[in-house]
Amino acid sequence: MHSGFKILTINPGSTSTKIGLFRDEEALFIEELRHAAADLAIYSSVSEQHPMRRDAVLATLSGHGLGINELDAVVGRGGILKPIPGGTYLVGEQMLADLRSQRERDHASNLGALLAHEIAEPLGLPAYIVDPVCVDEFDRLARVSGLPEIERRSLSHALNIKATARRAAADMGWRYGDLMLVVVHMGGGITVSAHRRGRMIDVNQALDGTGPFSPERAGGLPVGDVLRMAYSVPPYDEDQRSYADMFQRVAGQGGLVAHLGTNDAEQVERRIAAGDAHAQLVYEAMAYQIAKEIGGMVTVLRGDVDAIVLTGGLAHSTMLVGWIEERLRRLAPVLIYPGQDEMLAMAEGALRVLRGLEPARVYS
Repeated sequence: MHSGFKILTINPGSTSTKIGLFRDEEALFIEELRHAAADLAIYSSVSEQHPMRRDAVLATLSGHGLGINELDAVVGRGGILKPIPGGTYLVGEQMLADLRSQRERDHASNLGALLAHEIAEPLGLPAYIVDPVCVDEFDRLARVSGLPEIERRSLSHALNIKATARRAAADMGWRYGDLMLVVVHMGGGITVSAHRRGRMIDVNQALDGTGPFSPERAGGLPVGDVLRMAYSVPPYDEDQRSYADMFQRVAGQGGLVAHLGTNDAEQVERRIAAGDAHAQLVYEAMAYQIAKEIGGMVTVLRGDVDAIVLTGGLAHSTMLVGWIEERLRRLAPVLIYPGQDEMLAMAEGALRVLRGLEPARVYS
């Protein structure tokens, strides 16, 4: 009798590597391996860190008494690749080459496929990624911006969004491919997405500054004011800022951080409870902008929406969710799935392939 598939999942972060061992959907263990700043500082790029991180993963597995020859598959977090449809992808040479040559964004998620391949390849096991951030299922209309030189791009929290959409569909008694959904990931960045029968046909590109502001990101801003700030045109009279300065300002030091000095929503709610009117104004404005972006995605689906799904860490906040829900109640049922279980989402993607429910995709 088959005792279940054993799947190793690997989710690299900027200063840690999270690993999980699953037997089918059951997590046998999940552990976060912290990497000291001094250990990371010796590498000139993120991609160079993968041997060090691989050895840390293997040592941890050995410490748990697991031989890697017991595995059926290894899944890494998907990185910033060329635009591809959603699904579970085999890690192959083209994918590895693109990740190793990554210049635009040397991001920790790019290590996921490299680490999975390093562990799986000597054993003849499949290595996969699942619904990476570059999932692109846009309709043609969604790509057009107001400048022909700039095309709207699909970069999103696709892993959690797609997994939560499948979970919500199952709870509703349907398949993901049967439904029209608006799914919102609310974390350090906020992604609002429209799903038409299994395809994510539009998202706000949260990292580069569209959609609602978030705990760390500025969201959509008036372009003229951004240009005046970058070039120190009055009323912005500081020294001219570099591209790196401006990008960090909008992508890491915006939103709640800029207004309130913190990205901690719980701290903001404590300040509101203590009577901080400014904190309430900013926090409620974030809910207002999230609801407004959701309304826009409802129009993408021509008003035919089976459910609006809220997920991510901020979905734990009854205050924030309450403000959002009160603006949406006439549009569609609102379903709440707090948190994000990326490790399980990666394991589920591999299981769909191992069980023959869908084919593994090939990246090209």
